[in-house]
Amino acid sequence: MIEVAVILSGVVGHWPDFFIILVLLVANAVVGYSEERQAGNAIDALKAKLAVTSRVKRDGDWATPPASELVPGDIIRLRLGDIVPADARLLDGDEIEVDQSALTGESLPATCGPGDAIYSVSVVRRGEIGALVYATGTDTYFGKTAELVQDAHTASHFQKAVLKIGNYLIVLAVALVTLIMVVSLLRGDAFLTTAQFALVLTVAAIPVAMPTVLSVTMAVGARLVRGWCAVARQEAGHRQQARGDRGARWRRRVVRRQDGHVDPERADAR
Repeated sequence: MIEVAVILSGVVGHWPDFFIILVLLVANAVVGYSEERQAGNAIDALKAKLAVTSRVKRDGDWATPPASELVPGDIIRLRLGDIVPADARLLDGDEIEVDQSALTGESLPATCGPGDAIYSVSVVRRGEIGALVYATGTDTYFGKTAELVQDAHTASHFQKAVLKIGNYLIVLAVALVTLIMVVSLLRGDAFLTTAQFALVLTVAAIPVAMPTVLSVTMAVGARLVRGWCAVARQEAGHRQQARGDRGARWRRRVVRRQDGHVDPERADAR
């Protein structure tokens, strides 16, 4: 729409309008490109910071490559707190407890032993054991689930709201422009002047800069998320520690009497 306004201003010979709209068009493109690039860099940095690594045995030595470099047949070592980097089958060793809530929604960890299959993005809650990788990337259980979600192409509430606002403004602008063109033609006004005025009204009514504004907003949000990531984890840790301290003080206060012995009645009641 802005490109048409530039061309029409040049045809009519309104050079001040031509250069002003041209500058706005170039600025719009430059700002949009710059912010989208910064947003992409911030997201890439965040992904690199949160990248999952794994302990894998290759050529007789243990290494810690990124999980994206794993291939079927690799032998990995899993221990407490590790995120399972790929679908694997447990080797000989003691049983471990695995949190699979991200996949199954089960709140309690599952107990797995030698021969059992464990899936990527699960978290080891107890124990240590070796495992043989048999699926990676999109071939994993989680990867197939993610592909099904991407194929759904469900528009978010934010996208629906923006689209609704844009459609409303477009319909209103088209109605006003149609009315102006009809009235101007009936009055015998110059067609090019009327067309330019109608185009200016259309440009002003339709949010042509909305993609740029949204790109800037998303870019700022991506940079803030990158900074909040560690802050959120630290704050969550402080809250958990505070809950533990309050719980410990509450138990000491309500369960124990002044002589230091446990009161069975109050303990059972609690």
